[in-house]
Amino acid sequence: MTKIAFVFPGQGSQVVGMGLDLYDKYDSVKELYREAQQKLGYDIGSLCFDGPKTELNRSVRTQPCLVLTSIAVYRVMRDSGLNPAIVAGHSLGEYSALVAAGVLSLNDALVLTQMRGEFMQGAVPEGQGLMAAIVGLEREQVERLCREVRQVQEGGYVAPANYNCPQQVVVAGQKKAVEQVIEAAKTSGAKMAKALAVSVPSHCELMAGAVERLSGFFDNVTFNSPLIPIVNNADAAVLNDVASIKASLLRQLKSPLLWEDSVRTMIQAGVDTFIEVGPGTVLSGLIKRIDSKAGIYSVSDSGGVQRILQTLGH
Repeated sequence: MTKIAFVFPGQGSQVVGMGLDLYDKYDSVKELYREAQQKLGYDIGSLCFDGPKTELNRSVRTQPCLVLTSIAVYRVMRDSGLNPAIVAGHSLGEYSALVAAGVLSLNDALVLTQMRGEFMQGAVPEGQGLMAAIVGLEREQVERLCREVRQVQEGGYVAPANYNCPQQVVVAGQKKAVEQVIEAAKTSGAKMAKALAVSVPSHCELMAGAVERLSGFFDNVTFNSPLIPIVNNADAAVLNDVASIKASLLRQLKSPLLWEDSVRTMIQAGVDTFIEVGPGTVLSGLIKRIDSKAGIYSVSDSGGVQRILQTLGH
């Protein structure tokens, strides 16, 4: 018996044109976009479908656009009879997973992620923070390099931000400190160490201000108990109650994202098939490096939905 996990992508997977095919084919998807436009006060469909790319890539826009697109794909799959046994999302994708699990309404998730994008952008002045991907070193080596830079006077703040898959760790922090870790990683034999094109150093202590501001909004939002088990980023644990989900979402912003561990948690729970629900194939690539034996699929349009239904016999 196949046990399926739905996983939802995070920032960086957005692309102009995402969701358009589903919008054109399904009235239920048109309704989602209409409601989202009313809630957010701008034409979110037009931004997803036509761009411009520069506007779509602004955190405050990217985040709700990705959640809406992922949930459009999810709803079409669910309405076709394909349901997951467990869900998880990568960073921002955790909000999509919470909508899929019935914890948040889509409208609340859209507003929260718009605020999240705004608060993250405002937490660190433009140009002062940086993130970098380190490939080819063990996580303990990267942790040690970050510690060494922090201990040097004037070294600045840097820490692991994403444990994505074996020998792929993303670090985040103050620009100078991250640049020092990039150089140290190259000297230590990393296959790749390069800065990422993101404007915000997420999943580290520099996001403390954003966490504080976001927590104030949680009080005005209804969180429900999950209808589907959800594995969180901050602990790579299955969460079942509202209090732990709320606390985890806030911690997620300023503590490392445990994606590799989250995937292993799902595999230990019996998952043998992962479906990436939403734009891109970033998570599919990471999961393949974590467990090459798992069934891995990505679905972002109506053709993808039909293929997965046929493949899995629905």
